Amino acid sequence: MSVDTQTVKRVARLARIKVSDDDATRMTGELNAILGFVEQLDEVDIEGVEPMTSVVEQTMKKRVDGVTDGNKADDITRNAPASEDQFFMVPKVVE
Repeated sequence: MSVDTQTVKRVARLARIKVSDDDATRMTGELNAILGFVEQLDEVDIEGVEPMTSVVEQTMKKRVDGVTDGNKADDITRNAPASEDQFFMVPKVVE
């Protein structure tokens, strides 16, 4: 696949990027080089290669997924103008 100047201008317009004619010509060569490299990657034989997340084998550090209330309800409601049983009290706004 190759890109021409018209394609570069169309993509720039869709991306709302202002591109001059000189820049479009320069970008055409750069995009064709990138697409050429991607085509080279398509030729690599990856049969039997396991997907990996890192070059170095490692296990992810995980924390215990436990639900807690944080034991901070008293600290949080301490500065409230009105609270009751660790809940904020607010004035009634709907009749």
